[in-house]
Amino acid sequence: MATTGYLKRLTRRLTEDLGDADAEQIAEESRATGAQRAAECCRGDEVTMHGELRSVETCSRSAKAGVKAEFFDGSDTVLLKWLGRNRIPGIEPGRKLTVRGRLAEHEGTKLIYNPYYELYGPEDE
Repeated sequence: MATTGYLKRLTRRLTEDLGDADAEQIAEESRATGAQRAAECCRGDEVTMHGELRSVETCSRSAKAGVKAEFFDGSDTVLLKWLGRNRIPGIEPGRKLTVRGRLAEHEGTKLIYNPYYELYGPEDE
């Protein structure tokens, strides 16, 4: 019986889109931490979410405009903005983290300014 479940999961993994599989895995990890789902959060909510950084954009040293990161929790994307910084150690694409802050919205995009964050690496999983 256990073999049947394994074969179903294996077949599904081999035939589904890699983006969907990745989103499902991130969503499962997020649920396991008890974090809120980005898709269910609204502007003004104080949120705690767990997910992965998809991209990170930094500015030049002279500009100090901030660091922007695209955060994905398996349900939706949230833009994270740290103002007045040109680089943050550990904030890099592919890094898993838990973020906490007040959800804002700008031009239809969910975002959190200066979120508190906790980084997770391969050794933490």
